[in-house]
Amino acid sequence: MDVVAKTKYSNEEIKARLVFMVGAGLTMSFLFSVIAILYGLLFVVQPMEQAPNDSAGWSVLSSMLLTLSGGLIGLLAGNGLKDKPKDPPQP
Repeated sequence: MDVVAKTKYSNEEIKARLVFMVGAGLTMSFLFSVIAILYGLLFVVQPMEQAPNDSAGWSVLSSMLLTLSGGLIGLLAGNGLKDKPKDPPQP
C-alpha cells in the first residue's frame, strides 16, 4: 500500500487553489446559463406574444448573468493583487 506524503501548502498555494476553484465554478455556471439561454432563443418554438412567466424568467436570468459576470471580473481583477513579500528571517 502506497503512503502518500502529505505536504503542508503555503498560504499562497492555498489562495491560488481557492481562486482557481471559485473561478472554475463561476465560469461553468456562467457558460451553462448562456448556452441554455441561446438554446431557448434559437431552437425552442416561441409563441408570438411573450407570457408574463417567460418575461419574469428572462429578467431573473439576465440579473443572474450580470452578477456572475461581475463576480468573475472581480475575481480576475483581485487576483492581480499580490500579497506583500515576507522579509527573510534575521540571523
